[in-house]
Amino acid sequence: MNATLEKFGYPQGLIFETRHWAAVLRPVQVTLGSVVLINKSAATAFSQLTGEAFEDLGSACKTLEQALGRAFSYDKINYLMLMMVDPHVHFHVFPRYGRALAFDGESFADTAWPGPPDLTRQLAIDDVRFSRILAELRRQSV
Repeated sequence: MNATLEKFGYPQGLIFETRHWAAVLRPVQVTLGSVVLINKSAATAFSQLTGEAFEDLGSACKTLEQALGRAFSYDKINYLMLMMVDPHVHFHVFPRYGRALAFDGESFADTAWPGPPDLTRQLAIDDVRFSRILAELRRQSV
């Protein structure tokens, strides 16, 4: 397991995984359903990924987008590959919403819409609600 997987809560926060990628619910939710899609290898540069990992990325993205769509009906999706702090290849995936979204009896707004996601903002998500988001995405990813 690489350090980036460990930092973002793998395997506890795992939504699903493919041969080369793990989709993990992001501990800090910027928008409802924020995920980190992490390559499971030791690669620290996008160009270091194997052809198999690139091919598998398409499958992982498709599964993730379908699960997020079924769970939360996002309007857009943003993939950010920043890799400024965490060294291994990964994407921060933010579903985006042009309207407030109700989940688990609470309303969540994407206050940065339609601009880029505001990474300084975090939704107030307690451990119970985090578990419910994770359960819903796991259910929708099969």
